[in-house]
Amino acid sequence: MIEKPRINKSFRKNLILFCISISILMAGTGMLWISSFQIPDFHSFEDRKVENSIRIYDRTGEILLYDVHRDTKRTDIAFGNMGANIKNATVAIEDSEFYNHSGIRITSIIRAVLSNLFGTGRTQGGSTITQQLVKNTLLTQKKTYTRKIKEWVLAIKIDNSMSKEKILEYYLNEAPYGGNVYGIEEASKTYFNKKALDLTLAEASYLASIPQSPTFLSPYGKNRNKLEERKNLVLSRMLELNFISEEEYNTAKKETVVFAPQNTTGIKAPHFIFFIKDYLEEKYGSDMVEKGGLKVTTTLDYNLQEKGEQIVKEGASQNEKDWGGSNAGLVAIDPKTGQILTMIGSRDYFDKTIDGNFNIATAVRQPGSSFKPFIYATAFNKGFTPDTVLFDLSTEFQTTCDAYGRALPGHNQKDCYKPDNYDGKFRGPVSLRNALAQSINIPAVKLFYLAGLSDSLKTAEDMGIKTLTDVGRYGLTLVIGGGEVSLLDMTSSYGVFANDGMRSPYTGILKIEDLNGNILEEFKPNSWEVLPKNTALIISDILSDEKSRIPTFGAHSALFVPGKDVAVKTGTTNNNKDAWTIGYTPSIVVGVWAGNNDNKAMKKGGVALAGPIWNKYISETLKVLPNEKFEEPNLETDPQTIKPILRGFWQGNENFFKDKISGKLAGEFTPKETMEEKVVTNVHSILFWVDRNDILGPPPQNPSGNQQFSHWEIPVQNWWAQNKGRYPITTWNDKPNRVDDVHTDQSKPEVFIIEPSGTKTYLPDQKIQLEISSSGRFPLERVDVFVNDVFLETLEAPFSFSFIPKELENLQKNNELKIIFYDNVFNRGETTSAFEVDY
Repeated sequence: MIEKPRINKSFRKNLILFCISISILMAGTGMLWISSFQIPDFHSFEDRKVENSIRIYDRTGEILLYDVHRDTKRTDIAFGNMGANIKNATVAIEDSEFYNHSGIRITSIIRAVLSNLFGTGRTQGGSTITQQLVKNTLLTQKKTYTRKIKEWVLAIKIDNSMSKEKILEYYLNEAPYGGNVYGIEEASKTYFNKKALDLTLAEASYLASIPQSPTFLSPYGKNRNKLEERKNLVLSRMLELNFISEEEYNTAKKETVVFAPQNTTGIKAPHFIFFIKDYLEEKYGSDMVEKGGLKVTTTLDYNLQEKGEQIVKEGASQNEKDWGGSNAGLVAIDPKTGQILTMIGSRDYFDKTIDGNFNIATAVRQPGSSFKPFIYATAFNKGFTPDTVLFDLSTEFQTTCDAYGRALPGHNQKDCYKPDNYDGKFRGPVSLRNALAQSINIPAVKLFYLAGLSDSLKTAEDMGIKTLTDVGRYGLTLVIGGGEVSLLDMTSSYGVFANDGMRSPYTGILKIEDLNGNILEEFKPNSWEVLPKNTALIISDILSDEKSRIPTFGAHSALFVPGKDVAVKTGTTNNNKDAWTIGYTPSIVVGVWAGNNDNKAMKKGGVALAGPIWNKYISETLKVLPNEKFEEPNLETDPQTIKPILRGFWQGNENFFKDKISGKLAGEFTPKETMEEKVVTNVHSILFWVDRNDILGPPPQNPSGNQQFSHWEIPVQNWWAQNKGRYPITTWNDKPNRVDDVHTDQSKPEVFIIEPSGTKTYLPDQKIQLEISSSGRFPLERVDVFVNDVFLETLEAPFSFSFIPKELENLQKNNELKIIFYDNVFNRGETTSAFEVDY
């Protein structure tokens, strides 16, 4: 049996004494450290310099757009001059046990420690008003355990050394209320033009809401609804704590509070700056934004911004005089990168009469016809073409109503939907090219149905529209402006058309650096295809087609930019409440909204109000940007695979092909130059020929099974009955019985190459004279000459041509001469001959 080793009792005793000594030493050191904490002098807030302010620059990194603490405002007042409303509101929302604890809340600390130890994934706060005072005035924003301990100890010391009233006074004099505003007196003046003592209960509740997140909850920002929610929470907490009565609660909740206009001096591009601040606060937190010393280099081109601000201000002022539209906004983006170059949220940020500090660029409004390109793009993806024809006729789209717009028994007449065109006219058959270029409504609604609501909304979402996610909420009215979108999203989405189908999400950030110069974030190109390139090119081709839009907008309208390849679309909502113009080149996309923030109707719409602003701005930008042209789309369609109804033959969908020279049925060798397609006249709505679930497939077996069919078919048949005398009629009797005998294999011409000869060797600088002979039923008319598959020239009789070998780009020792030839009825043939060069 092995004996266990014995531990010397003396050694054990010494070890215990050593551990106790170390513990006492550490505790003593800790006590000395804690006792060294000094209570600050809280009487010098006005002299305290706020360090580490955020600085926001333009894209050059040289123009300072905003320094949050450059003009810090703070006015200290005594506790008695603060008023009961703001005191109670602040205590209720920030620290309801303020008058009962000793500077810290033990339960909150335990909860925070346990949360951090066991990693719940969120930071636990629970800071008292006293702790917040310590954080705001004494400690750095860096989160460490030692800093937190200092915070607790100093909070207890302060609580033991001064009254609760004094602590609350210091807190309210120091609390951040957004931007450069500190302290409740300055906040009261800034937001309500009054002293803190005179704040109403509702006003006090708003101000008590702000310090939690001063940028996000700014009354001048885009999150007014969140501020409203927190104000109501403040009132609810006050009611729970018996700070106010039920009657006071209800009165304050219903009170309409008007904020004073923002007076932000020394700020450039204010709407854009607060857009950037919202982004920064959401990503990095309000403490980092207010005190973290960030240096932010944005994408803003301040030169273009300044020009845009002047153009928008002048344009909106003129619109107010002429058409009753007092406001406007503009966004410009580089479509290749998504970088925001200009953002203007109103004609004047500081004009309270138009609610100027409200950023219309990020607000949602109905887009009117400016939404149509998303529908057309979806349709082109599915097989429709710019030549496809739809009938522009008065049409009832609600299936609980008859084709004439009368509600069926048991249904509401208000549900019927027969949209009009902008001019109240109906044009009959119209191509998709003309329908989009001229912004005609009825074909657009029909195309929306044919392309599919879900698929069309998916296209819009993929391209950057974020607000139309509930498919079930929208109907066919969406295509002429039934949903709500932002100018920023619309401009960014049009960038996909400008960038050949590639999506580059918008961004306002080039680089963010922390206080030590470390890069926290930096722009990196991020693009992916969301639309086939040819579809994007087709949309650009239509929207830049000046000739096609003339019937609606006239020649050289506000949409025309001389000498530039510019695509553009307008939009107008019901009663002219919103006017849009969005246009682009491959280098820039510019969106303009014009109207009234209060939704008041105007006298005119898109092109009249938004068009001139858009034209002046994009014309300015194109003075310094490259003069890029749109690539031509592929508009060819194969008659053998694409049915006639999709290629513009609205009179019918059954066809045959004739040879124009022989007058007989086209045969195997009939060339396309002499082939003529004939469509048998059998006029119907497109639903007779096209299955919306299989656009390129065969016609539906039972068209009337579609609920929309009779609603589209009846107007078409009525129109045809009145207009068929204006159009030639083709019947099956017009189909020839015999096949083309002019274009046959036997009737092709024959050509023989005599010179150059395959039996000779030619010198590089020797002139070679082409010599050919021909025979055939019809005279030879044209010859195309190639050497080594490189085209040289087209010849006509007498076919004289020569060349010098060394002048050929692709000269080799052994070469091939190819001749493609045509007779005068377009019969075609080709022949080749080899020749050698001493090379």
